[in-house]
Amino acid sequence: MRQHKNYWATNIKFLRNREGLSQEDLANELNISRSKLNAHENGQTINPTVEDLFFFSQYFKMTIDALLKLNLTTLSESELSELTGEGSAFVTGKKLRVLATTVDKDDREQIEFVPHKARAGYLSGYSDPEFIGKLPVFTLPHLPQDKKFRMFPTTGDSMYPIPENCLVVGNYIEDWSSIKDETPCIVITREEGIVFKLVTSQIKKSKTLILKSLNSTYSPYEVHVGNVLEIWSFVNYISDTIPQEEVPLQEMARSLYEIKAELKKLAAGK
Repeated sequence: MRQHKNYWATNIKFLRNREGLSQEDLANELNISRSKLNAHENGQTINPTVEDLFFFSQYFKMTIDALLKLNLTTLSESELSELTGEGSAFVTGKKLRVLATTVDKDDREQIEFVPHKARAGYLSGYSDPEFIGKLPVFTLPHLPQDKKFRMFPTTGDSMYPIPENCLVVGNYIEDWSSIKDETPCIVITREEGIVFKLVTSQIKKSKTLILKSLNSTYSPYEVHVGNVLEIWSFVNYISDTIPQEEVPLQEMARSLYEIKAELKKLAAGK
């Protein structure tokens, strides 16, 4: 397999100097030792940990792919602005990467399925054409040909009454700032992996997204866009389980009234 050149050390030093920071300044910002930062910049850290990758990526507002694979010293200021949080591309999800996809023999888009066994690998392989090319594929005749779709498995009951372990088909969202409040989406994050939530964009305000569950027992939470890899808006789901009917509030109130009335009778008969 062809090996990609790693520009991590060069890029970290370049970005630090670009912001006019000393090693001590940046080490303090990242809450790491100066010797550790020096090891990164001098190429002594051959395989940065996931934690280090995330912290540097979040601090410089740049994707991990860019920090590893692009020689930033060769780019113009306008190109750097597009890659970092200084431009709109970073916070909207645009131009972060070219979407890896598959087509059939007639050059028509296919729907890739990410099975449970591939969930963990998707976090590192989502932009790798070779990884995506090995996923199972299928087509759905009722979906438009001019959009990109992918199917993901869900886990847990956070989106109840949608059944657990169903398969959700999503439409790829390029511009995250266009997401309307509480849009159901499959969100791919660095920390949690594949999650199915109601998404509200706070990109213009704080460069974050609010993720909310349909199941009210789960509390909403925020994620920074620097932690987000992909977003797919909900189209439909496939399940072998029929959703359970929720008990109407009126029926619950009537049952509670009847229980209270019965308790009163019992108390009166003592």
